[in-house]
Amino acid sequence: MTMSAEKSTGQGDLRLAQIMLFIAPCFFVSNMLVARAAADLVPPVALAVGRWGFVVLLMLPFTAAVLWRHRQIVLKELPDLMLLGALGMGVCGAFVYIAADTTTATNIGLIYAASPVLIVLLARYVYGEAMNARQGAGLTLALLGVVIILCQGRLGVLTSFSFTVGDIWTVTAMMAWAVYSVLILHRPSKLDVLPRFVAIAACGVICMLPFLVWEAQWEPTILNPRTLGIMLFLAVVASCFAYLSYTYIQRKLGASRTSLLMYLMPVYNSVLAVALLGERLAVFHLAGGGLVLFGLLLSSVRRRA
Repeated sequence: MTMSAEKSTGQGDLRLAQIMLFIAPCFFVSNMLVARAAADLVPPVALAVGRWGFVVLLMLPFTAAVLWRHRQIVLKELPDLMLLGALGMGVCGAFVYIAADTTTATNIGLIYAASPVLIVLLARYVYGEAMNARQGAGLTLALLGVVIILCQGRLGVLTSFSFTVGDIWTVTAMMAWAVYSVLILHRPSKLDVLPRFVAIAACGVICMLPFLVWEAQWEPTILNPRTLGIMLFLAVVASCFAYLSYTYIQRKLGASRTSLLMYLMPVYNSVLAVALLGERLAVFHLAGGGLVLFGLLLSSVRRRA
């Protein structure tokens, strides 16, 4: 391949990554939208198990040989893999689906948008990462935005503690996602990224199995083409497509530009929730979401030397 051809290929990859930057948020927010749409069709734990079970089945052909070759490493890192699976696939998966029964996809998306700022706080106090005054201010604004969404702009809710149950489930899932994100960055692993991801997903499914058995006693899952299609959609679009597109964009554009995904996701989620699910945006959504996004921007943008 000539130098001009290599340059043309590189520019093509860059353009594709730039285009994907505006498409990938749709993959991520599809999980929140489907969670709301399928709230009465599939029980939450069953939906989470089905989603991540399909992810493992789809990705295992590409990673099985590597995982078997490094099985001693997998066994050695099993406690970490189980913890990450319980947090990232169990709590973050099932809790969002539980929340979708009593809250809106818009609320889920806006509350989840505060997770990067919580990640900064956890990294600061658990692993000693530096946090300056600007990041502290961003954290405060983002958490204030979440509080406004939780109380729906009514201060009386704070004193009466009459929050929407689904919003509390969402906050718990968001906190679990923040812990997962910090642990997966700071816990050392000898596995490559994709095999480790598949191993974590498999461990997450294993962790959820006892809860699936318990759930089935009072809310059995009806497996039919529709419910299986929902699980498969979440596995392919909200998991595989989202994960692979994020990795590709980060590799081509770098971490800073890829962080734009976090700004676009709540915007996409709110617009699609209105268009597809008929949800309505209220003033508290705009006020709380604006504070979350501004806090996220303030805490994540680094000053140039």
